[in-house]
Amino acid sequence: MKQIETYKQFLSTKCQEGNGCGFDPIWLPDWLYDFQRLLVEWSIRMGRSAIFADCGLGKTPMQLAWAENVVMKTNKPVLILTPLAVSHQTIREAEKFDVEAERSVDGWVAPNITITNYERLHYFKPEDFSGVVCDESSIMKNFNGKRKAEITEFMRTIPYRLLCTATAAPNDFFELGTSSEALGYLGYTDMLTRFFKQEQKKDYLGWGRPAYRLRGHAEEPFWRWVCSWARVCRRPSDLGFDDSRFVLPPLIEREHSIKNSTPRAGMLFSSPAKGLQEQREERRITINERCERAAELAIDHDGATVLWCHLNSEGDLLTKLIPGALQVAGSMDDEKKEERLLAFQAGELKILVTKPKIGCFGLNWQHCHNVVTFPSHSWEQYYQAVRRCWRFGQDEDVVVNVITTEGERGVMRNLQRKAKQADVMFEALTTYANQALHIERGNGFNIERKLPLWL
Repeated sequence: MKQIETYKQFLSTKCQEGNGCGFDPIWLPDWLYDFQRLLVEWSIRMGRSAIFADCGLGKTPMQLAWAENVVMKTNKPVLILTPLAVSHQTIREAEKFDVEAERSVDGWVAPNITITNYERLHYFKPEDFSGVVCDESSIMKNFNGKRKAEITEFMRTIPYRLLCTATAAPNDFFELGTSSEALGYLGYTDMLTRFFKQEQKKDYLGWGRPAYRLRGHAEEPFWRWVCSWARVCRRPSDLGFDDSRFVLPPLIEREHSIKNSTPRAGMLFSSPAKGLQEQREERRITINERCERAAELAIDHDGATVLWCHLNSEGDLLTKLIPGALQVAGSMDDEKKEERLLAFQAGELKILVTKPKIGCFGLNWQHCHNVVTFPSHSWEQYYQAVRRCWRFGQDEDVVVNVITTEGERGVMRNLQRKAKQADVMFEALTTYANQALHIERGNGFNIERKLPLWL
């Protein structure tokens, strides 16, 4: 047992930070970019870690390199879990980089790297693998409690684990506890107790509901704890590298407000909807006007278009209004969903209609630069839906058309609030991660400032 020499070292053993249980990298391929190499090397040494890298920064090649190192070290297979239809994309990436990986849908285990969808996890046994990768790990929040528990339990006994996503916890910081628990660090409930304070908040009806806020004195320890097992990267310069190869084209966001000619029940004229019940009613009574405007924006565009909806009735109506459009609906079996998602990705389907919770994770649609969507309170779904097209590798300006109503102003304000909160989280993660890596962000300070007299 390692001897603790100082009281400071003793305290460090109680801080619940990930100290690493991995090994020195065996193979760091030349096809990794410099910042990718740094992240892969760190994650291998950690053994159990998370990489929060933005869309288009190459999480798939980093996963493949990490998995290949675990296979070399343990001489035992690694499992990569992906969202629906992304497994095919990962196989193509493996072939591109000459990494041995095979797709499985029935529990068959490949000699080196096995790739499957989250929906097929129940076919596999954890004892068959030495490592597991969760691609787009934030998708676990979209699963019900049973499925989420199944994924966490499957990973519990596997020695090497890697989580990869662009949006770890975009609007609720304590959701990071889900990732920590899956990696085998501080549990979700223990994290809330340690860093957060529970309060009672009242909604517009006066009902109390539990809410959590980050304790003031625990803010810095919280971010340092997260950065002990996770690294964040929204651009290479976050890790001290050059951004010139990763420059995004302009994103043009256009809001199309539909005037509601049919006031809600009991109202003389339209007014902003308050609460989910009124917002749902607003959507129901404006479905024809909203879908007709969305269809116009899709038909008038020459290239590929993806339309994101939230209601089954919206998806059904859009496919009727738009010639040649196909829908990926939740009621379809997984094979049919994958078939249509892959057809759109290959350019065989021009116009796709689906829900963000079905197809907004992990897929690369740089061939599409026209997005039509209806707003919701989920900033993560909006962000991921836009990022299917507006990602590194996109050559065209991306236009995002948001179809809203006068009564849904509160929804748009909530999205804007969550976007600002996400920026705060990523800035904090980047700051404390760079302190751990001793990285200086930005050194071109050429603006003259006057110092106060007391200095």
